[in-house]
Amino acid sequence: MTQEQPEQKPPFSEPVWTYRGYELKSSEFTTAMVHFFRAEVTRANVWRQRLDTTTNWAVVTTGAVISFAFAQTDFGHIVILLDLLLVTMFLVIEARRYRYYELWSYRVRMMETDFFASMLVPPFQPSPDWAESLAESLLHPQFQISEWEALGRRLRRNYLWIYLTVGLAWFASLALFPSPATTWPAFAARASIGPLNGQWLILVVVVLLIGVIAMAIFTVGLRHSSGEVLPRYGLPEGFFDTGDDEKEHSKETPWFRMTRRRKQILTFIITDKPRTVSNSILEKMRRGATEVSGKGAFTRQEHAVLMCALTVTEIPQLKALVSEVDDDAFVVVVPARGVFGKGFMPLDKEKSQEKL
Repeated sequence: MTQEQPEQKPPFSEPVWTYRGYELKSSEFTTAMVHFFRAEVTRANVWRQRLDTTTNWAVVTTGAVISFAFAQTDFGHIVILLDLLLVTMFLVIEARRYRYYELWSYRVRMMETDFFASMLVPPFQPSPDWAESLAESLLHPQFQISEWEALGRRLRRNYLWIYLTVGLAWFASLALFPSPATTWPAFAARASIGPLNGQWLILVVVVLLIGVIAMAIFTVGLRHSSGEVLPRYGLPEGFFDTGDDEKEHSKETPWFRMTRRRKQILTFIITDKPRTVSNSILEKMRRGATEVSGKGAFTRQEHAVLMCALTVTEIPQLKALVSEVDDDAFVVVVPARGVFGKGFMPLDKEKSQEKL
């Protein structure tokens, strides 16, 4: 007689989402997120194509108008002025489309950085606030960038050159047709349109072009758009450049071998719970921390400062660990020219080259 083995039940899987008796498991949740990600990418691509369409309208219209203006010398400059108005209208339309494009691309970038990227590096789980941010964007959608930033970005990318081309074509049409103008009164008289004084029209066009250039310059500092593939954690461009040593080291590798290393950084953690924070970093991140003491400049209160070398993909995990242990702690991230030792590049130069 063989004793029957008791039936083994599958391990309990907590449902992620329930609705009227339906339960959504973790695997089904991931599948739903993948389909949602594909839908948002498709939306972003559709609005990106609409941006290209508006730019094509402006380019084709400008080319056709300039060709017609230089062929019809009697009223060619009037047609160019009309094209200037059309280009402005296309710019406003494209800026509006760009804001919609940023809405969808913001969600795409949020899922890339906080959902998919977290699957590749420890602790292999999404950041604590990504679901709330994504749900807020779905329930209360708002444009991620202002009208000024959208106008400035489209100007710098495309329309600034179109405006300059139209302006040069207008002044060239006044100066060359029907014959070259040798004096300022003759040049200004050609710009007249009916009762409108030519000098005032020239002043309006010059002010418009200067205003366009000023808008393109003064909106450079507005960097809230995610469609420009900017870092999500607010680190400036070139923050992790390591200097000439890395450039010289990269020259030693063959041209056909692409080397990509995670940028190395040094973090300073100012906390009153150094033992708990360092143990958490050691257990969950397998990174060591060095403790030094310091005093506040005004309060003269002593605080512990932990120095920890990390890579760029470990910043979110470190922030989450520190916030769990000490909400009052400060985390300072600075670039490191190079980190050598266990867990990073070997101290021995020959071993370092073998890894590459």
